[in-house]
Amino acid sequence: MRFVLWGTYCDDALTRRTPYREEHLAGLQRQKEAGLLVTLGPTEDSSHVFGIYEAESREQVEGLLHGDVYWRHGIWTDLQVYPWIQAF
Repeated sequence: MRFVLWGTYCDDALTRRTPYREEHLAGLQRQKEAGLLVTLGPTEDSSHVFGIYEAESREQVEGLLHGDVYWRHGIWTDLQVYPWIQAF
């Protein structure tokens, strides 16, 4: 199944993420290599995060997101995961 992630960043995310960025990107790379992560990134103003996952369940995606260093250190402040039907 495919899932869409929509979330928000904390204020001053570009500065606050600095000590965790390498760990965050390495984790995303592992998810990509495992075939779970299709794409993920911030909006241009770094206020929101958007992603697409291919996984067995919403719980699996939420587990990956809540294990991410950005979530654990409050860089991401809200994460919503929705099942998604790709029309095109």
